[in-house]
Amino acid sequence: MAELLYLKDCYRKEFEAQVIGIGDGTEIVLDKTLFYPNSGGQPNDTGILRHEKTEYKVVDVLKKDGIIIHKVNSAGLKPDDKVTGIIDWDRRYRLMRYHTAAHMLSTLIHNDTGAAITGNQLYLDKARVDFSLERFDRELMKSYEEKANSIIIKNLPVSFRILDREDAFKIPALVKLRKQLPESITEIRIVDIASKDYDFDHQACGGTHLSNTSEIKRIEIFALENKGKDRKRIYFRLMD
Repeated sequence: MAELLYLKDCYRKEFEAQVIGIGDGTEIVLDKTLFYPNSGGQPNDTGILRHEKTEYKVVDVLKKDGIIIHKVNSAGLKPDDKVTGIIDWDRRYRLMRYHTAAHMLSTLIHNDTGAAITGNQLYLDKARVDFSLERFDRELMKSYEEKANSIIIKNLPVSFRILDREDAFKIPALVKLRKQLPESITEIRIVDIASKDYDFDHQACGGTHLSNTSEIKRIEIFALENKGKDRKRIYFRLMD
C-alpha cells in the first residue's frame, strides 16, 4: 500500500518516490504519492513523474484493489527508479474548491430538509449534488446559493483528523455509515468545517479540500433537475 500523502497535506505540490511496480509499461505504482485517484465523485489529479532528465506525463490515476496506479503517456520507468512527482496545481486547487463547496451545500440541504445525499460529481467547470427528496421546491433549492455564500464568508477553518472506527461513529452525522463501511476499514478520515464559534459540518471523506472556506469565494446554483421520484439534482459553479 502506498503512503497517501494527499490525506495529510492537500496543498503540497511535489514529492519524491520510488517505483515499486509496473503494469503494461505505462501503469506505474509508487511507494508514496500525492496524486489523487478518480474516486468518490472527485476526478483524478494529473501532472508529471520526472526520472533523471525524462518527464512522463501522468494522464490518469486510478485505484484498483487498493493500489494507486499512475497512468503515464509513455513507457520507460523501471522498478526501483527514483522519481519526482509534480501535480498540476491549478487542476488540483480548483477541484479542492469545488469539493469543499459541495460538502457545504450537501450539509445545508440535509440539515434543512432531512434529505439523504445520494451522490456528487465534481468537474473543472461545475459540480452537482444528488439527493433523495420527494418534494422539489425550486425556490427553496435556489435559496441555498445565498445560504452557502453567507457561510463561506465566515472564513471557517477546514481540518482533517483520522479516528478509529468506533470513535468516528460517535459523531452523530456519521452513525449512518456504520452499515455502509466494511469492517475491514478500521480508521476513518474526518473532514471538519468548524470554528470555535460556528460548528458547521463533519463528514467522512478521503478527498482533497481547502484549509478555509473563504478560498471558495462564491458559488452560483445554475441548474436544477427533477430526476424522478426521490431523485433531485443541483448544479453549481464557482464564481471568481
